[in-house]
Amino acid sequence: MASLNLNIFARHADRVRMANIAQMINVLQSMILTDKEKMVLTPTYYIYKMYLPFQDATFVPVAFDAGTYIEGSISLPRVDALAARDASGRLWLEITNIDPEKPVEIDAEIAGMTVKSAKGDTLTASAVDSVNTFQAPKTVVPRPVSASVKSGRLALTVEPKSVTVISLEP
Repeated sequence: MASLNLNIFARHADRVRMANIAQMINVLQSMILTDKEKMVLTPTYYIYKMYLPFQDATFVPVAFDAGTYIEGSISLPRVDALAARDASGRLWLEITNIDPEKPVEIDAEIAGMTVKSAKGDTLTASAVDSVNTFQAPKTVVPRPVSASVKSGRLALTVEPKSVTVISLEP
């Protein structure tokens, strides 16, 4: 949910100048949980950290077929995506796959730049409701994701129930 909301805010950056989390510690949707001397970072913390490259970057429109995810009578776009270019010319791509069971195969044309390499991180876990606890603080943490660039195209598999951020190097 955090990534979907941040994407909405970014798409409306002409009106939404800032997005933040009101309360950061020991509340619903916390970024950090504490218990005396113990501390654990939550999936929300990692989403905000993964989105840092989009801060002060220039929004780049993306066009894609989102597909459809259906659960009961609810139908949603299966994929959401966002792109931005930072001050160094690097292109950043964020992809959220809301489907809890099926990966998404990405084969994207990168127009307007020659890309030499792609690297990034993905945030997912074994279950949609997985959390980090004091006993298991690394249940949901970003891990490197493999992506390849060939002939101006990005090839990437986006895991189910995941948020992935890729850096495309010129």
